Amino acid sequence: MKIEETVIHAVRDALLKLNFINDPAFAIELTRTKSKDHGDVATNVALKLAAVLKKNPRDIAVQIQQNLKINTERISKTEIAGPGFINFFYNPDWVYIQLENILAEKENFGRNRIGAGKKAQVEFVSANPTGPLTIGHGRQAVLGDTIAGILAACGYQIEREYYFNNAGRQMRILGESVRLRYLEILGENIEFSEEYYQGEYITDIARSILQKYGDSLRDKVESPVFKDTAEEMIFADIKKTLGRIGIIFDSFYNEKSLYDEGRIDEMIRFFKERDLAYEKDGALWFRTSQFGSDQDRVIVKSTGEPTYRLPDIAYHKTKFDRSFDLIVDIFGADHIDTYPDVLTGLTALGYDTGKVRVLIHQFVTLFEGNEKVKMSTRRANFVTLDELMDRVGEDVTRYFFIMRSMNSHLNFDLSLATKESDENPVFYLQYAYARICNIEKFAATQGISLGKKPAFSLLQEEEELDLIRKMIDFPALILHMHKTLEPQNLAQYLTELASIFHKYYYDFRVVTDDANLSTARLALITAVKKVIANGLKILGISAPEKM
Repeated sequence: MKIEETVIHAVRDALLKLNFINDPAFAIELTRTKSKDHGDVATNVALKLAAVLKKNPRDIAVQIQQNLKINTERISKTEIAGPGFINFFYNPDWVYIQLENILAEKENFGRNRIGAGKKAQVEFVSANPTGPLTIGHGRQAVLGDTIAGILAACGYQIEREYYFNNAGRQMRILGESVRLRYLEILGENIEFSEEYYQGEYITDIARSILQKYGDSLRDKVESPVFKDTAEEMIFADIKKTLGRIGIIFDSFYNEKSLYDEGRIDEMIRFFKERDLAYEKDGALWFRTSQFGSDQDRVIVKSTGEPTYRLPDIAYHKTKFDRSFDLIVDIFGADHIDTYPDVLTGLTALGYDTGKVRVLIHQFVTLFEGNEKVKMSTRRANFVTLDELMDRVGEDVTRYFFIMRSMNSHLNFDLSLATKESDENPVFYLQYAYARICNIEKFAATQGISLGKKPAFSLLQEEEELDLIRKMIDFPALILHMHKTLEPQNLAQYLTELASIFHKYYYDFRVVTDDANLSTARLALITAVKKVIANGLKILGISAPEKM
């Protein structure tokens, strides 16, 4: 059990014993204290209960303290502070043992087994092959890959999946766009309407077709070559872009296969047989109102073409059929009003939608100076993910996409992202790692190494204890992110750890005239290096030894 959990359980047990609460799951909030004079962690639970119990919060805190059963190997003492805060002091011996554990566990420090034996599927990006990935796709790609990394750190067997559709109206328009550009290259006077995809990539595809087929397709209006070539080239480009940013999918699921395998017809039969679907105005409606929706939804249009709901329900059925214990869907904000219908369909099928986590991310605005860069895949004034990486690099791209909550609109600041200085949070973080590597090399030249167990008790400076306390938080952070699936917390944590280290570096020498102290400090910063590396690995960001 983590030390924070030990404290929370002790406080909750005291509250239950005092009959101050009757809920065994009552939430206890712990916060990190700002000074070691106030302990390591504190709770304000006495203040929160004061109004309910109609008692002085300090008196409540005293009663809680008197009824605490604390593991003294971990907690040396408790104190009441201010109007009723309860401060907990870690046992120094236990703190040093944790530093020793970090060094021993190495790349496994922070990892846990909460998902051991379980399969988790993370679906993200899922862009149809109609154009290159834009910076909007980039945010979702990095979010999805990082969340998969968090779950992997919690012991899950991970499958990253990309769902796409290479049929339908969008693809027909894509094929026609390429055909018209092909004719234009052949010298015909072509007028492009706004309906067609107009990016330069369309012309590039048309040129490749011309190179292979010459003018033999001039009169082949219905030729599948235009669409098929476009799909092949665009998908190759998408996979190349994803690989560049360090994302490799385990599986690609084609929506068309749902039709080919009869899964769409199977859904229709199921809903009709159970009177969950009915025909009206030539369309087929799903009785979503029976499951709490404000109105029923169309699942097959009067034209006979299914709406997105039907194939998406059928697709998610395959996820349950594939026995995933956790299903994570990552969508853009444009899905916020539509995904509930898919969950309703799964409920109607009898599946436990509690296994499904739907994460909605807000959009990205790229600033070039003080001007916003507008994006439109068809009008071709968008910024591709590749162009962004060309400008700022892969690591910066990944970090900036997860440094803010997915629930917040992201303003991507190019002026900050292109700076190779401490102002750029990515360089600030990576420089901490590189700086430690440099100190390790220098220590080796001075005969300082970790060949024997360091005297950790020599680490008495406030900054040294701050570093250890911060590193102790890492496993609990991973557990917390398992619940929230919010990777920005890891980015923030690593930045804070790097900040404490940089301050320590400027104020103290690691390699001193005292060999024992030097060895202890070398062990300390080596542990910091390992924690930073473990965090960066989850974020998919490199840990360079030189900057």
